[in-house]
Amino acid sequence: MRHLFIGAAALLAAAAQAQTDAPTERWQFGAVLDATATSRALELGARDQGLQLGHSDLTASGPVGRHLQAQITGVLETHDGELESAFEEAWLETRTLPLGLTARVGRFASQIGYLNQQHPHADDFVERPLLYRAFLGGHWNDDGVRLNLTLPTRLYWMVGAEAFRGRRLIADTDEPVNGAGAFTLTTKLGGDFNRSNSWQLGLSYLKSRRIAALEEHEGHEEEGHEEEGHDDHAHHHHGAAFGGRHTWMVDATWKWAPLGNNSDQQVRVTVEAAQVSGINRFASSQDRHKAYALSTVWRFHPHWETGVRFDQLRVAMPHGDHFHDGRLNETALMLAWKPSHGQSLRLQYTTQDRAIGFEHPARRAIQLQYVVAFGAHGAHSY
Repeated sequence: MRHLFIGAAALLAAAAQAQTDAPTERWQFGAVLDATATSRALELGARDQGLQLGHSDLTASGPVGRHLQAQITGVLETHDGELESAFEEAWLETRTLPLGLTARVGRFASQIGYLNQQHPHADDFVERPLLYRAFLGGHWNDDGVRLNLTLPTRLYWMVGAEAFRGRRLIADTDEPVNGAGAFTLTTKLGGDFNRSNSWQLGLSYLKSRRIAALEEHEGHEEEGHEEEGHDDHAHHHHGAAFGGRHTWMVDATWKWAPLGNNSDQQVRVTVEAAQVSGINRFASSQDRHKAYALSTVWRFHPHWETGVRFDQLRVAMPHGDHFHDGRLNETALMLAWKPSHGQSLRLQYTTQDRAIGFEHPARRAIQLQYVVAFGAHGAHSY
């Protein structure tokens, strides 16, 4: 953490110099407050019961000379009644590489999947889909490097690769890892059917060199330990609850807005699926984790949206040298009032059922979330 503070200070110092180098561009500063009241915490959820501070951040972004741009983001949120703070982002990215190339280095969120790169307070629902919460710890950001290429095609087509330390994905590992602990490959393809309809497809692969320690399952009967990773909050922001060597993710999104004007009406439909294999050294090719999510959001008025999401999670829970089936279904209904671009008041009703292997599913939960943004904030991806 000390090195990250030093790096952040260096970025700010460089930014001060950049103001004189690029007088037409200025650094921008913004903040987002996320306050949530929850009647009952969800299994694998990031929100505690009661009133709390959600994913709230302070962001500074801007040019560092003519060839680079930077962003620094600090996050505040509550967990188990304690206020936690961390640097979520501190990165440098190129601006002038040729041939559609961009490179980034520092701490940032991986671009795998549809939602991971997006800040959680920008989501359409209070909690992320089960596949993100189970396989990526909700929002996976890490220290690493990224190289992206946008191809010169009629359709939008991006391919990218990342290398990360991997410690923020799997916190406790049963083997030492030197160098990069996780690698990703991603491609996204998108375009317009016509003026009213647009689409995007994504395919991502994650190779992890870090596998969760087996000691939490081996010998838990003799020592009387609880199985970490399956109680209510064991993996809140401390890595994936269910990981493995190989993770594949696919996503598809369709958006409709009359003549492309989404300010009055819009329909957004997203389907995502993920599969994890190579769970540990005892796993066979049949022992895998799988998850699916389908969401639909309808903006029926400039200030009102409603949506529904269906999630399924199927996991192989390690118990020594064998596995038990784990299952969890989740359904979320939400209604959001957005009186301005920077404000959202969201009411959500969530049920979790058909739970096998999970001790604390929320049969019914009601969540009220208020998000307000101040100052500048980065544009959201498609």
